[in-house]
Amino acid sequence: MFGEFIKAKRIEKELTLRAFSKLIGVDPSNWSKIERGLLPGPQENGKLKIIAKVLDISVGSTTWQELTDKAEISAGLIPKDILSDAEVTKSLPVFFRTIRSEKPTPEELERLIEAIRRGY
Repeated sequence: MFGEFIKAKRIEKELTLRAFSKLIGVDPSNWSKIERGLLPGPQENGKLKIIAKVLDISVGSTTWQELTDKAEISAGLIPKDILSDAEVTKSLPVFFRTIRSEKPTPEELERLIEAIRRGY
């Protein structure tokens, strides 16, 4: 997910994997593994900002948020801004069960719907 996203952006900028890797200071072999989903994306904000700069992604933009979300998800993490909301965090178990095709209770579903309505 993260790797595919970055690869598409890199290709849009007409950057080879080697050239891109050099610009962001990462070994091309390791970066290739990230793009193929074999390794998670970087988590460090500084490294993500370097990647964004090379790809002309403005920090704070919707594309920046997508980049950081995909980086966290690639490492098996839930984005920090979601985890910081106690109500949304309480709704995560029902969300996970739902996507696993387990039927949530009506109360759990209502909490999930309300969390989504609030913009999550």
